[in-house]
Amino acid sequence: MEKEVAELLQKFNLTITTAESCTGGLIAATLVNVPGISGQFQEGYITYSNVAKEKLLKVSHKTLECFGAVSSQTAEEMARGARKAADADIAIVSTGIAGPDGGTKEKPAGLVYLGCAYRDEVKVERHIFTGDRQNVRTESVRAALALVVRMIKQYAGEGDAYENYCGE
Repeated sequence: MEKEVAELLQKFNLTITTAESCTGGLIAATLVNVPGISGQFQEGYITYSNVAKEKLLKVSHKTLECFGAVSSQTAEEMARGARKAADADIAIVSTGIAGPDGGTKEKPAGLVYLGCAYRDEVKVERHIFTGDRQNVRTESVRAALALVVRMIKQYAGEGDAYENYCGE
């Protein structure tokens, strides 16, 4: 999946950044498996604490206080903040409870919110993954990369749409 992301980023001349909580850098690590990705991926953030989310990504303290770090609202603010901080076209972010501990009835272990900002558009997905901590993180990465692919295809278009947009 990371190869498809890299190919689309290169095809449409887009840059990407990551901001990760529960995946702890695994999305970034997966992207850098692709040789030559440095032209599209230049920086990422691991914002495990709320303080880091506020400081680096400008997530509102009020959002964290009212909705918590594991929420669609926080994922959206993380995505917007990461994209702006890195001056990237796309940001993909994760926030969740990898488990096995830390879950509640309302927010069980395995709950992950993924956010993807493509320029001014943001999509947030809610997932509940099963299995151990590593499986939750691995499945989160897979879903995050799939979200990036869908966002690029939806907003960058395919083939002639992008070429016409650029006036080529």
